[in-house]
Amino acid sequence: MAEKRDDALEMIVESVRVQMSTGRHVLLLKEAGHGRILPIWIGPWEASAIAMRLQGVTPERPLTHDLLGSVITELGGRVERIVIVSLADETFHARLEIATSGARHDVDARPSDAIALAVRLEVPIFASPAVLDSAAKLIDLEADDDDEESAGRELRSAASQEQGRPVPRESVGGAVDAASLSIFRDFINSLDPEEKGGGSGGKGDS
Repeated sequence: MAEKRDDALEMIVESVRVQMSTGRHVLLLKEAGHGRILPIWIGPWEASAIAMRLQGVTPERPLTHDLLGSVITELGGRVERIVIVSLADETFHARLEIATSGARHDVDARPSDAIALAVRLEVPIFASPAVLDSAAKLIDLEADDDDEESAGRELRSAASQEQGRPVPRESVGGAVDAASLSIFRDFINSLDPEEKGGGSGGKGDS
């Protein structure tokens, strides 16, 4: 297990889901031992890369993240962990912590790519407390039919207000505060559970 050298908190890939009303993909990370959920918007290719691994699907030929993992290993490196280190301008930033013979390297990465690599190499995922305090919430991921219908109405209303504003991938789509918790919960409940996958790693991007 990777040595913990700071106050970063371990995360688990709860699922990769699709927002039914828009078709957008979101990666849900859960704080280990607690109920806080960190949502990260990711692209469809990265979502597919993460979900494939979580579901135990092995491609006939190596995909990009498989290749990266193989290259690091063949060159004598070892990815010790990945850390989501910051949230700036509504965009998450991550780093790969790689150990080689006699040296350590911190490599900047998109969270989706870092997590796609982490699930392949079975290395732990962490997030800084500042990121969790800014963007994570205590959310009930289970919803009944009434919740789903209500969520659809809320999201259509929010989408009409946000129309025309670009939302960067791997961002929170705007500041999340106490007043928006209800809408945030409705969004989580609107996600398609069919792409749900659990595990100790994940995939995604900017």
